[in-house]
Amino acid sequence: MQAAGLLSRAALEIDAEQVTAQIVHDLREVVHGELRRRGGVVAVSGGIDSAVVVALCARALGPEAVLAVLMPERDSAGDTLALSRLVADSVGVPSLVEEISEPLEAIGCYRRRDEAIRAALPEYTPEWGIKIVLPGLLGSDRLRLFSLVARPPGGEERTVRLPAAAYSAIVAATNFKQRTRKMLEYFHADRLGYAVVGTPNRLEHDQGFFVKGGDGLADVKPIAHLYKTQVYRLAEHLGIPAEIRERPPTTDTYSLPQSQSEFFFSIDHETLDLCLYARNEGLSPEAVAPAVGLSAEDVRRVFDDIDGKRRATRYLHLPARLLTGPGAAAPGAIGEAGAASGAQPSP
Repeated sequence: MQAAGLLSRAALEIDAEQVTAQIVHDLREVVHGELRRRGGVVAVSGGIDSAVVVALCARALGPEAVLAVLMPERDSAGDTLALSRLVADSVGVPSLVEEISEPLEAIGCYRRRDEAIRAALPEYTPEWGIKIVLPGLLGSDRLRLFSLVARPPGGEERTVRLPAAAYSAIVAATNFKQRTRKMLEYFHADRLGYAVVGTPNRLEHDQGFFVKGGDGLADVKPIAHLYKTQVYRLAEHLGIPAEIRERPPTTDTYSLPQSQSEFFFSIDHETLDLCLYARNEGLSPEAVAPAVGLSAEDVRRVFDDIDGKRRATRYLHLPARLLTGPGAAAPGAIGEAGAASGAQPSP
């Protein structure tokens, strides 16, 4: 995959047919064998990852034993529901829509978010479009701080610095969205005797780009070992519609369009894939720079960002710690996914 210590873009090439066959085999073994579930529930968002996962589940478990749950809310992009339906229909799995705006309203998701926004932008009203952005990673070692981008109806966008407390409160409120979706996934999984199948790819899993108790929660995660570039290759092999494969990765969380890069990753996924692979392989910035078209100094910045995100989000990967008193036997830690899936008797 590399020669003379230099990284090659061929490093992430895969045999899509072989990878598909292995995942299909493993999914069948885990869902039917280990978990003793009848099928799988997948939250389908209209993005590439959930499209690939639902297609893999259909092959592994049979389309009739897979349920695609579509869960838009008031801030979802206008094409989210149509693209999600396109995925389910193209794969041939049954689907249902759970519109989650009402439960989010009831729990105070939008109200709490809006209160936090007004701490940074007092004139904000819920009619404004908003998103959170992070400065680019390349070319400077300056401190990178989150900003709020806001656009009033008929007006021009404004960008304001987000104080740490306001940023944390906005993110905490919007995390209700992922957690509400997961609650509904487990409702349908429990009533059907299905497993909840997660959709994170390797970039998201490694770098902690998920919500604990939300999209980070699942009984099985079939593509968490695949780099995003490899997920796209699998999508092509699986016949995922072009509309899905050509859609830029988004968060689909805020009312203004927001890419994953401007909110979290800071560079495009093709470049980050290769840098993450190189970091895992212990390659130097000098060995990576020619393959990704960056200076060695910028590769070092990417490596530092990878390491920093791993440290900052390590707690997201940890299972619950079971504390015991003196003299008590210490049982093994139980992760939240294991506890949830074990709560119901096997069918």
